Amino acid sequence: MSEAAPGWREILAPQYLTRFLFLCLGVWLNAADSLVTVTITPSIAKDIGGFRYFAWSVAAFLLASILSGAVSGRLSLRLGLRGALTASAMVYAAGCVMSAVAPDFLTFVAGRLIQGFGAGAIMALCYVATTALFPERLWARVFGAIAGVWGIATIVGPLLGGLLAGPGLWRWTFWLFAAQAMVFILAALTMIARQPKEDAAPAPIAWSQLIALTLAVGGIALAGVVGEPWQAAALGGGGVAALAWMIAVNGRTPGALLPKAIGDIAGVAAAGYLMIFAFEAASVAFTVYGPALIQARHGVTPLVAGYVITAIAGGWTVTALAVAGVQNRDGLMIRLGAATLLVGILFSIWAMPRGGLIAVTLGMLVIGAGFGLSWAFATRRILSGLDEEQQALASSAVPTAQLIGGAVGSAAVGAAANALGFGEGIDPAVAQTRGLWLFALFAPLALIGWAAAWRLGRRVTT
Repeated sequence: MSEAAPGWREILAPQYLTRFLFLCLGVWLNAADSLVTVTITPSIAKDIGGFRYFAWSVAAFLLASILSGAVSGRLSLRLGLRGALTASAMVYAAGCVMSAVAPDFLTFVAGRLIQGFGAGAIMALCYVATTALFPERLWARVFGAIAGVWGIATIVGPLLGGLLAGPGLWRWTFWLFAAQAMVFILAALTMIARQPKEDAAPAPIAWSQLIALTLAVGGIALAGVVGEPWQAAALGGGGVAALAWMIAVNGRTPGALLPKAIGDIAGVAAAGYLMIFAFEAASVAFTVYGPALIQARHGVTPLVAGYVITAIAGGWTVTALAVAGVQNRDGLMIRLGAATLLVGILFSIWAMPRGGLIAVTLGMLVIGAGFGLSWAFATRRILSGLDEEQQALASSAVPTAQLIGGAVGSAAVGAAANALGFGEGIDPAVAQTRGLWLFALFAPLALIGWAAAWRLGRRVTT
């Protein structure tokens, strides 16, 4: 404790406080944006139409975040940190404006795509900015504090979205975030010194994998809106094939999204990343369609529906903090967390379309608790099985695998929802009778995640 107090006092001192708030704002733009949009998307679809493309807004944002995060390092080398942050925030603000004025849902999806490009780069560059704005002795403390922004966003995000969506003012949400982006730009120009162009060769970018991922998400998403069954099958199968090819060429081309060890299907890394991908892809269905089903079935406001869904984030945060001190129990915690996740997902498959509001909230909390119990330990187990050369990429690939799972899962649940008749809207009868099938389709992914986690938990490294 004697070391902690001076550290916090130094961060909150005048010379560092504004820098700290600047970084928190950058993280907030990513964290709160996602949670607010989940809350208000049902209201947007009712207002301007677009239930047929409902899930595309989530898939587009996540896919763009992956793409921009992958090239943010090169952008920083070309423009300098100040220029890269400024350019990224301008892109984000432009996306917010497009979403705010969107006359139809496809225009709104395009706005979300542009927002994702900006938000993903801002998030990645904020971690770079931490090392540039603070001395090394404060890095760990700043990183930890920034992570707390996600907890704040869990509380404030649904509140903001619900208050604006309720009276039909959802467009003001995006104007508000555009204004915050402009504040971020002014802060970046003020706080970060202009840097000369660096001579260092930029790290290679995994263009082939990024293109394959784009084709995968696009193919799966389009499968839900084409008219003919054979077209849907071809697009969906092509998307899955593109995803498989992305994994197959990992490490064989310049740059890589994932460490080379993922090619060893019997190894630690492969099991760990499969666990993360599968559980995220299985659970994102509740995030995408949960608020709309909750509002349709229970007649609650967007505010209430938003808080029910963000119980996942709340359960994750609280549980992760509770088990942070557990040592030498990685395998046990991974298996316990995976079992909790599986139970939470299977229970929620029934609760979301058939259960009461309390049951749905409980299911979301259990899912979040499963992530919180296992996440840190799975990450540590993945890293412990790799050599030092691969550990840096392996660490950054953990959130990348999660984003890929979210993007693919969002596209897939959108296609499934359209096939089940949700493309024209969601009423209480449809929500109850067909909602079970919508979420049950993702049960196999949850089982795959559990099996991968069980194997990861059994693995002993030296």
